[in-house]
Amino acid sequence: MSDLEYDIRNRVAWIRLNRPEQKNAFTLEMIDEWARRLQEAEADGEVGAIVVTGNGGSFCSGVDLAVIEDLQKRGDSLAWKSLLWDRVHRIAFTLERLDKPVIAAVSGAAVGAGMDMSLMCDMRFAGRSARFCEGYIRIGAVPGDGGCYFLPRLVGSAKALELFLSGEFVDAEEALRIGIVNRVYDDGELVEQTQRFAEKIVAHSPVALRIIKRAVYQSRDADLRMALDMISSHMGIVQTTGDAQEAFNAFREGRRPRFAGA
Repeated sequence: MSDLEYDIRNRVAWIRLNRPEQKNAFTLEMIDEWARRLQEAEADGEVGAIVVTGNGGSFCSGVDLAVIEDLQKRGDSLAWKSLLWDRVHRIAFTLERLDKPVIAAVSGAAVGAGMDMSLMCDMRFAGRSARFCEGYIRIGAVPGDGGCYFLPRLVGSAKALELFLSGEFVDAEEALRIGIVNRVYDDGELVEQTQRFAEKIVAHSPVALRIIKRAVYQSRDADLRMALDMISSHMGIVQTTGDAQEAFNAFREGRRPRFAGA
């Protein structure tokens, strides 16, 4: 069996981490396949949205301990940096370039780099069993997979520091309250509800979806004048596309739009 599974259902691509006995701790080979599948979904015109989840009741417990133990034995600081920058961070870099919406469907443990992998997705839907933990401090480490970038943007610096410095677990309801997750479902409904939401997304204009996602992230790091200048350009381009005309006509006629490839 593959350590990472990939399939497409009604224009929604599912990436499933598949090492349940290890709580889906990832190997470097899994990272390579994960990045490749994200790139494949991005290039596939039949895919409108992507969901990342874990099999066997856990999302991801971070990097496999065998990888850490090997690097500790070597005592090579450059090897540590290369592990992250050249391999593990490929997921973050790939997602940064990916304009299609990406949802993390989280049940069970999302710990350390596993939590960070969920944070770098656009949205997070949680099962009631979900438990999030930035557990690096417990092993005398620092958040190595982008947590210090992503988490404060969701919960603010003070709350992020509380979670980083304590290493405490946060359950699904608390994660919803503080803004880590968007929605919480019973575990048995998580996959179907996530699929249902993703199908709602992909029913809209593919062009508008991609531009909206891009504009949200571009605006986050821009001042008001730059953000409004940028969005006015985006609006001018989008409104001249066939997608926009079809969406407008369908709205006026009270019917569902029909987009190319949808």
